Amino acid sequence: MDKYHSFTMDDVVPQLQEVDSTITTNFSTNMLSQTSSSSCSSYSSSSSSSTATTLSRYENQKRRDWNTFGQYLRNHRPPLTLSRCSGAHVLEFLRYLDQFGKTKVHTQLCPFFGHPNPPALCPCPLRQAWGSLDALIGRLRAAYEENGGKPETNPFGARAVRLYLREVRDSQSKARGISYEKKKRKRPPQLPPPPPPPPTELS
Repeated sequence: MDKYHSFTMDDVVPQLQEVDSTITTNFSTNMLSQTSSSSCSSYSSSSSSSTATTLSRYENQKRRDWNTFGQYLRNHRPPLTLSRCSGAHVLEFLRYLDQFGKTKVHTQLCPFFGHPNPPALCPCPLRQAWGSLDALIGRLRAAYEENGGKPETNPFGARAVRLYLREVRDSQSKARGISYEKKKRKRPPQLPPPPPPPPTELS
């Protein structure tokens, strides 16, 4: 890890935590709209403000992630330019972040392998959660193109990166005994159409 000697925990940990709630830092509330006197206008203003705040948090997190990756490139030995960055370098970056993870991933030899709620502690390693890595790559992929990168050369969308994330998802799902499959939304039962009105009698 000598080539990362100046890329410290203090540079990385604030950028990537274990849940997406990491983006809940202190943001300015200047974007919040003033509440109008009518209840309908008040609801609309509150909804718009909530959307704007969420977008602001996402953009701030994306900017921090992008700056962190830029620092990784500068501290790489030899230093890397963005134009020479490949999917392999992205994988190297993700594996480096693992040492700051907080998610317990049980090994197959651990008695708690596949146990979602272990009853005791174990010496298994801590890793970055798949959800955190997946969200990070999504933000970096968007930031790359927003900063002038072409979609066809985006290293964050490389096939190797997608396969790595899938492997992490599957292995952590087995090790932790949890499912990452998206739950299908249940459609509300459809009511039968109303019966036709009875025919009118002619007088």
